[in-house]
Amino acid sequence: MRRAVRIGYSAAGLLIAVVWAFPIYWMVSTAFKSGKDMYSATPQFVPLHPTGDNFADVFGDSTFWQAAANSLIATVLTVVLAMAVAFAAAVAVARFRFFGRRTFLMSILIMKMVPSIALVIPIFLTLTEIQDASLGALQLTDAVPGLVIAYLAFALPFAVWALRGFVLGVPSELEEAAMIDGCSQVQAFRRVTLPLIVPGLVATSIFTMILAWNEYLLTYFLISSPEKYTLPLWLSHFVTTEGTSFGPLMAGATIIALPVAVFFMFVQRNLARGLTAGAVRG
Repeated sequence: MRRAVRIGYSAAGLLIAVVWAFPIYWMVSTAFKSGKDMYSATPQFVPLHPTGDNFADVFGDSTFWQAAANSLIATVLTVVLAMAVAFAAAVAVARFRFFGRRTFLMSILIMKMVPSIALVIPIFLTLTEIQDASLGALQLTDAVPGLVIAYLAFALPFAVWALRGFVLGVPSELEEAAMIDGCSQVQAFRRVTLPLIVPGLVATSIFTMILAWNEYLLTYFLISSPEKYTLPLWLSHFVTTEGTSFGPLMAGATIIALPVAVFFMFVQRNLARGLTAGAVRG
């Protein structure tokens, strides 16, 4: 009986994995198909005449490299700033008691529940007002710095809440023991607590990176100049009034997904440790 149950669970898990992975496989498969095979009346699950022309079209597009640079800059700045601010905030709410602490935590939860589409217009108007108030000295709309600020508005609530759980997962008694041995409070935190939180920082930074790297909606409203496009927005130029170039579109989507997949492979061990660390308290 137990063997049959295990086989049933395995079959269900395999079915779910196939359903989840099939769109990704179809995207990669389509990227290697020629136009004739792509529009064949009989679906081809495996490219019969694989070609690299679609990738050549992507790499030969000069706007692709500019969009890649914009995405890289926006993502790196978002991750670095989000981790610095969120880590300080998480330590404050996890280790200290102060007036307004519960209100701050409740505001974070509320921000996480608000759909992103509801905040697009307020963020755009806020950036415009700041830009107008500075008489154009701060270029925030149609500019990468404005994108970073907008990304932070969505990344920080999640990052603060996640890192708070990781900090709470490290018993404060460890710091107290280090202070008894002669460390200052800052030294105890840096030598004892911080190394234990590193997996949590890695896990949170990965999710923040994915959010910034794949963000499309905010970029669509904040960026209008083609030279300021990020990669997700750059993909839209394959969709025109004359039709959609599915080959280059799928090739571009595959290239965009590749860095995240490769990075995830290198840090998956720390990611797993980080995800479990935030759920355990000593």
